[in-house]
Amino acid sequence: MTASPVTAPLVRFAPSPTGMIHIGNARTALVNWLFALARGGRFILRFDDTDRERSRQEFIDGIATDLDWLGIRPHQVFHQSRRTALYDAAADRLRASGRLYPCYEAADELDRRRRRQLARGLPPIYDRAALALTAEDRARLEAEGRRPHWRFKLDGRSVAWTDLTRGPQHVDTTSLSDPVLVREDGSYLYTFTSVVDDIDMGITHVIRGEDHVTNTGVQIEIIEALGGAVPTLAHHNLIASVTGEALSKRLGSLSVRSLRDAGYEAMTVASLAVLVGTAEQVHAYPDLETLAHHLDLGRVSTSTAKFDPHELDLLNGSIVHGLAYSAVADRLAAMGINGGEPLWNAIRANCARLDDARTLAAIVEGAPTPVAAADDEPMLAIARELLPDEPWDEATWGAWTDKVKAATGRKGKGLFMPLRRALTGLDHGPELKLLLPLIGRYNSLARLSGPFSRPA
Repeated sequence: MTASPVTAPLVRFAPSPTGMIHIGNARTALVNWLFALARGGRFILRFDDTDRERSRQEFIDGIATDLDWLGIRPHQVFHQSRRTALYDAAADRLRASGRLYPCYEAADELDRRRRRQLARGLPPIYDRAALALTAEDRARLEAEGRRPHWRFKLDGRSVAWTDLTRGPQHVDTTSLSDPVLVREDGSYLYTFTSVVDDIDMGITHVIRGEDHVTNTGVQIEIIEALGGAVPTLAHHNLIASVTGEALSKRLGSLSVRSLRDAGYEAMTVASLAVLVGTAEQVHAYPDLETLAHHLDLGRVSTSTAKFDPHELDLLNGSIVHGLAYSAVADRLAAMGINGGEPLWNAIRANCARLDDARTLAAIVEGAPTPVAAADDEPMLAIARELLPDEPWDEATWGAWTDKVKAATGRKGKGLFMPLRRALTGLDHGPELKLLLPLIGRYNSLARLSGPFSRPA
């Protein structure tokens, strides 16, 4: 028997452009991208921009920029605001089948009903009173100026699916209110537009946060009512701050844009966003292709993941230390750093973020103020006299300091710290065997001659 061909997955990320995306949103986008990447699939970016008042072009542009920085390259981009005709047709089909019905209650009226139900010990779900309205009742209400919102009539059953992350799941829709799919102004809610788009686009896998589990029961019923195929589902855990606060677009300090502006590498953010809260060790991977093969939805915890910014610093240092010069040459040039590969190789192990290269490169390309204690100046004068002629290489530092040690009797910290302070103006930094050839004999002579500032 010939095996059936395996269909490459088609996934989507559907952000609302009402603010900046944060690391929790990035988690969902990245998990979808990596899932498709590892399986030769495709990724759709679909802007849920039907909220006319809050959706803004600046947020659409910002989200696209953030995803591109993370390395996500959508195969297609859609805007729900441009797909209204598709939603109109789907809503008409549900109306014709009796699954979408008009309701005229105002918000305060619904709130009073919920409070009465709670007082009677009943679940505060919609009582479907609108189904009892006659055509005359509806005409009278509309003549009074009321405009209907439209609810989807749930089957009231146990909706089950096997979740790639959470295993067997079910939602009892008898415990839920019939969801509103169309507002009074005729605009559509995400619950509906998402389903219609998933069917139309042929989405095979819906991977999203666990806060959508209940929505899934509702959406499966809508999918089936429209004759669509239910996609494979996965609901990953959410990310909270270390204080336990849920992430939101108002926490601008954890937005992807703010992390990028703070100097973190894209793969630092991607690695932590994807692996935190999973059984995989959080490790800074060099690229998304490698990270994709370490993502297993079945090993994602069902507990909330805690995001610790301190982990970003640790991961970022390990990534920067391993970056080849070819990977950073353009960025260094944009900073005005022109020392080339030898300079980068000398300073990268001391860069927690690439921006640190500005300070460290200034040791070579700038004019740091030499620092020396008064009792170190005689030793520095001897060191100046013993400074060898060029050319210099990595062995020069060791050969020179051996001669200074023999001539002065200085050793260890008493030898190396005054030399470092005089040559770099710092108490610590890159290896001097790498820096010395870059500083050069002319600059070294000048720095060993002073004038010195005294250490604080």
